Amino acid sequence: MAQTVKRKGIRDEGIISAIEKVPRHYFLDSAFAEQAYQDKALQIDEGQTISQPYTVAYQTMLLKINQGDKVLEIGTGSGYQACILIELGAEVYSIERIKSLSDKAGSLLKKMGYAPSLFVGDGTLGLPEHAPFDKIIVTAAAPEVPKNLVDQLKPGGILVVPVGDRDTQTMVQVVKESETKHHTHFYETFRFVPLIGKKGWKS
Repeated sequence: MAQTVKRKGIRDEGIISAIEKVPRHYFLDSAFAEQAYQDKALQIDEGQTISQPYTVAYQTMLLKINQGDKVLEIGTGSGYQACILIELGAEVYSIERIKSLSDKAGSLLKKMGYAPSLFVGDGTLGLPEHAPFDKIIVTAAAPEVPKNLVDQLKPGGILVVPVGDRDTQTMVQVVKESETKHHTHFYETFRFVPLIGKKGWKS
């Protein structure tokens, strides 16, 4: 799986190493075990998905994680992305709107020896009480770049979010230069489940 991601253009050895180290089949029901190391998104509980490894690697690459970065993840899901970030040395805060997913991820990650700070709530609002963050990653499709999440970044921070309609999104990287200035970069197209919440899709 790591070699497939590498062939698709991910050259960061830290990311490749993290993907090799985190066992993806742990995050899937046994029915999907044989597909766990294929480069495709797979179904998890509550109608949600675990992103394909290339997508996880791509978003992580755009985040430019440094050792000790304080990272906010919007959409805990299975917990897989959080583990990749932790392997890269990030201090992870992750929020999930579906409590059963958060609880399941928390139990699994604890058994695996990972300890992100997990929260249940409307991820579109971020975690202002724990801001500012060095990096923010959104793992669901937003209708527009959430300005409130840009506000929760430190100067020099990076937000990575898929933006578009419910069918196709463009991966967007926002680099916050200062409290009044940021640059927006547009990358490849992807397909994510919708980001539900006050600052996202309504349902």
